[in-house]
Amino acid sequence: MSEETNTDTDFIAAPLPGDVAPADSSGGKPPRARVEDAVDTEESPRETMERKRDYLEGFLQKKPENVPAGAPGGDLYEAVISALKEIYDPEIPVNIYDLGLIYGVEVDDESDVTVTMTLTTPHCPVAETMPGEVELRAASVPGVRDAEVNLVWDPPWGPDKMTDEARLELGML
Repeated sequence: MSEETNTDTDFIAAPLPGDVAPADSSGGKPPRARVEDAVDTEESPRETMERKRDYLEGFLQKKPENVPAGAPGGDLYEAVISALKEIYDPEIPVNIYDLGLIYGVEVDDESDVTVTMTLTTPHCPVAETMPGEVELRAASVPGVRDAEVNLVWDPPWGPDKMTDEARLELGML
């Protein structure tokens, strides 16, 4: 069957690797692609592989301006949170804040701190000692006048209260 009688041919096949391509009107083979042509040579390979400045990181690290010390984001509030993050559950290698046992931290105008927290279960082995340790740790933060812990059971604690960092640490992510 010749090409003239074959009406369903809409393509021209590329030559096989061993075939010699017919010379085109320019008189030769097309130029081969080169790596130098594709790579921007203004930067060295080391410069292209280095991490560029992360603008989001700077944005996330910026602290709010004009925040009272006891308000979320304030110096005293954040110092209390940092102190609570130093207390670890004795059975799980995660701090009680990331574990989700701290439901709330309030700092009033007189620098008194109220921590609302729970435990994983009412029968937790540290049920008698953990609230006292939280109270002592919060009261030991410079600038805190007094600290009080409210132990609550409602809402009950569940794994959904943990931060992503805690889940990652425990292999739950």
